[in-house]
Order: sequence, then structure tokens, then C-alpha cells
Amino acid sequence: MAIESGGIDFGSQVTQLIARRVREASVYAALLPYVATLEQAQAAVPDFRGVILSGGAASVYEPGAPYLPDWVLKAGVPVLGICYGMQLITHALGGKVAPSASREYGKTEVQIQCAEGLLAGLDPVQTVWMSHGDRLERPAEGFKTLASSDNAPFAAIGDVARGLYGVQFHPEVMHTAHGTEMLRNFVIEVCGAQTGWTPQNVIDASVEAIRAQVGDERVLLGMSGGVDSAVAGALIHRAVGDQLVAVFVNHGMLRKGEAELVVEATHNLGWNLVAVDATEEFLDPLRDVTDPEQKRVIIGKTFADVFEREASRVGQLDWLAQGTIYPDVIESAGTGRPGADRIKSHHNVGGLPEHLKSKLVEPLRELFKDEVRAVGSLLGLPDEIVWRQPFPGPGLGVRCVGEVTWERLETLRAADDIFLTELRAAGLMDAIAQAFAILLPVRSVGVMGDNRTYDEVIALRAVTTTDFMTADWARIPDDVLAHISSRIVNEVKGVNRVLYDVSTKPPATIEWE
Repeated sequence: MAIESGGIDFGSQVTQLIARRVREASVYAALLPYVATLEQAQAAVPDFRGVILSGGAASVYEPGAPYLPDWVLKAGVPVLGICYGMQLITHALGGKVAPSASREYGKTEVQIQCAEGLLAGLDPVQTVWMSHGDRLERPAEGFKTLASSDNAPFAAIGDVARGLYGVQFHPEVMHTAHGTEMLRNFVIEVCGAQTGWTPQNVIDASVEAIRAQVGDERVLLGMSGGVDSAVAGALIHRAVGDQLVAVFVNHGMLRKGEAELVVEATHNLGWNLVAVDATEEFLDPLRDVTDPEQKRVIIGKTFADVFEREASRVGQLDWLAQGTIYPDVIESAGTGRPGADRIKSHHNVGGLPEHLKSKLVEPLRELFKDEVRAVGSLLGLPDEIVWRQPFPGPGLGVRCVGEVTWERLETLRAADDIFLTELRAAGLMDAIAQAFAILLPVRSVGVMGDNRTYDEVIALRAVTTTDFMTADWARIPDDVLAHISSRIVNEVKGVNRVLYDVSTKPPATIEWE
């Protein structure tokens, strides 16, 4: 396995995209918190060829701001600073960073003055994504201007001789038209990294790591039927075989017909499966609970309790497996990411009993969704699992905004099924990364026949994305939306109004809770 590049995380909510873009060039990249030592960096990325510094929300001149580790500039490898990372390099080497008179946020055009190194081979005008309140007033000695914008005279800088580069914009997000080429230039051409990061390498390394971690002990997997838990299970099964016990818990918050499909698919994979319907165990503690964080914690804890109980009936529980992936980790922004703001907690990373927290197997924790799918296909999982749309661990419990009751879940389930059915019938699902309905705790006045109604509201959400870190709302044709709305209002009891969510991520998240 080629291990070539390391990234330093200063708290940006899109930091994980840096690693993803580097991996798209078939080069391994690992992310470390800015407090990591040189020894920790070398342990995570042996013989690293370069370092990328992420963006962040702080200002380098403020007391207590995340700092640049001393070893980064002393390591003798090329360094690329992105936004806050560029400001850190400048500040550390004697340049000047100051508040910008006009904050830049969104798409901006930059003019390339020097198309070499990082910007080699690119057209003179580039569309990039800016997000900053500070800017460079004076680059450090030895740096020259590579690109500029109207509001950022030093939009890109470089000390080409030393392999030190900085950009004020974010090449890792898709809004920067040729950001992938920029990162590839840095990783391949400047750092000289070798390509070799492939799904097969991921499988080989994961199987070896799981065997070393688990030994001859037994592993419990909470099988949801989604791609993450399925691929995690496939990796663990390849590593330890029948030591894996998959437990499928129907928590009553699945989509229409989903429980039956999950059981059938799991049996076809040939795994040991324990299936249990625990709907009442989940719904009872959720009664009168409306806070989304509290709902997630309750659902997560109940999952862990049920898994442990069911596993104890078939033998000793030694390890708990989870399908945690990179986006789960970054949005939870745990203690391992100093400087990051937590967006929300995740079922996969919270709610576990204390004695299980040190006994977790998470083979997908460093992978993005597209990497998970590639690994799943190579492991021979069926397409209906590998290409299934993401579904949160708490299921419809976080799409039923407000109190979760059986009646409201049934309403949401019916509306969601109509939405997905009609999108498939219109041939739109291939272009949509994720689509679902949300039941809102809002009532509105309506008229059906000659009768006044006062019912709840359904919101529809459909997004297009390649990485799930950024997303745009899907442009569903008006006639299709009108037909979906008509069906929901006429066929789903208790709903008299349908809305369509046209928010992007950021600033919104894909899920509502």
C-alpha cells in the first residue's frame, strides 16, 4: 500500500474532502489533528512525502488560535496551506495576515499570474470557492504571487524552490472547478507521491487489521441493511468468518417493506443472523421527546442495549462492529478534532455503554462513501445493497421532526414511499444521491371537499452530490413534483400540505435533524 501524504486538520468542516481528493489520485492520505507530534504523524503516514494544512474558523493572530506544529516546516517536505493553513504558513514565516475589508464567501474568479507547480497546466482564469474573513497583507519572504482575485491580491502564493504553497480558496470542494487538478499537481508533481491507493489495498489492509485487533474473539454487528454496515460486515466476515454474528434490530423506524428486504439480503450473504423486532423498546423511551440530540442518544443507547442482549443469547460478546465512515466522524467533531464545531451527534459514534466504547471494530472509519461502495463491489456484495441510498442509523426517527409516535411514523413511511416510487417511475433516481420525506410538527389549514382540515406538513428533500460533504438540491421537474404532492395529500391520512426543500449543504445539512 502506498502511503504518501499527510493532512493537518485545523477544524474546517470540509477537511475530510482534502483526503478524499488526494485519494482520487490513487494516493493514500491520512488526517491528523493539529496537536499531533512528528512521531504521531510518522506512525500514521510512514515516509510521508508532503503535508497539507486545512482551513479553519480561527484567526492566526488571535490568542489561543490553533497553531502550526514546529515539525511541519522542519520536515523537509512540500507543504500546501489551504485558507487558514496558508495564513499559518505566512504568519510563521514573518508575513502579515489581517482582517479583510470585505469577507469573501462563494464562487470567485481568480487570475493566474504564474502557472507553475500547484497551478501548472491551468487556464489563466479559474473559478474557485472562497470562504474567509482574513487575508494576506504581505507574503513571507521568498514567496511570490501565483494568483489573485479582486478582494484577495494573494489568492495563491508559492515558494517554488522550497515546495511551499498557499491558497486562500478551497481546492477540495467541487465548487472550485479545477481544484482536483490543483491537488493532484501538488501531490504527484510537487511531492512526487506514488499512486497505489486502491480498493483492493483497502480490503487487504482492513482484513489484516481486523484479524490483529479481534484475534479469536467474537464480533457483534448491528446490521441495518445499509451499505455501510453491510460492507463493514463483509470485511469482518472475510477476516474472521463465523466469529461474526450479525444482529438485525427492527426498531420500527425503517422505510416501507425494508425489514423484510434486509432479512432476505442478509441471509443470502450466508452470515450468522439474529433478527429481532424491538419496535416497542425504541418507541416507549421516545414518548414526549422532541429534542433531536436527545432522540439520537436514546436511539443509540437502545441499539447498543438490544445488540448486547441479543448477542448474549448466542455466546460471549467481545467486540461491537459499526459502519462508521468519515462524514459521521467529522460531523460529530469529537475530541479528536480540536478547533472543530460539532454539527450533530451520530448513532454510530455515541450512546454506547462505557464498557463497549473501548471494544469497537470500525473498519470503514477512514473511508468516504464512494470508497465504501467500491470496496463493497469488490467484495461481491449485491448492487441493491452497494448502491442503496444512505439511511441514518436512527432511521425515520430523525426524519419525524418532533415527537416520534407509531402513527406519525406510519404517516411518514407512506409519504416517503410515494416520493421514492414516483422518482423511480420518472427515471430520476440515478441522478439523485439521496431523497426522502420529512414529517414536520407543524399543522396548517386546508380544504378537502367541503371540509376544513388542520393537518401536518410533509417536506421533501432530494440532493445531488458526489461526496456528501457538500450537496445541491435536485432540480425535479415541476410536473413530477406536482404529481407527488397530489398523491401524498390525497393518499396519506393526516397530511394536507407538501413542501420541497431547496437548501444546499452548506449551510444546511442533508438531514433535517
